[in-house]
Amino acid sequence: MKTPLDLVQAAKARITEVSLDAAEQALRDADVLIDVREADEFAAGHIPGALHFSRGMLEFKLAADPSLQRRDLQIVLYCKTSGRAALAAASLLDMGYVHVKSIAGGFDAWAAAGKPVHRPATPAFG
Repeated sequence: MKTPLDLVQAAKARITEVSLDAAEQALRDADVLIDVREADEFAAGHIPGALHFSRGMLEFKLAADPSLQRRDLQIVLYCKTSGRAALAAASLLDMGYVHVKSIAGGFDAWAAAGKPVHRPATPAFG
């Protein structure tokens, strides 16, 4: 029986994972940046410009949006540490998307490296 780790390792063997050093250029080249974490994770902070499509709804959201159906789109995905994004990238390859990348280390590595993060404004109580 395969474990979740087995599935992630198999996905990572099939996808393109970009290092943090290469991630900023990948984002500049991307047509779309997608955060596949859960809504509460996204709301707590995300890479600026990211769309939020949770892992469980990703394929359905892409299929429902005509602007995201071109299979030659440059797509960059990320999650918390890179496992869900790897699974998502493999799924998009299966759907026929040909330019899909995942950020190695995910959001945690991005934030730890001091790269830009959009965080919601905290309300001022006066």
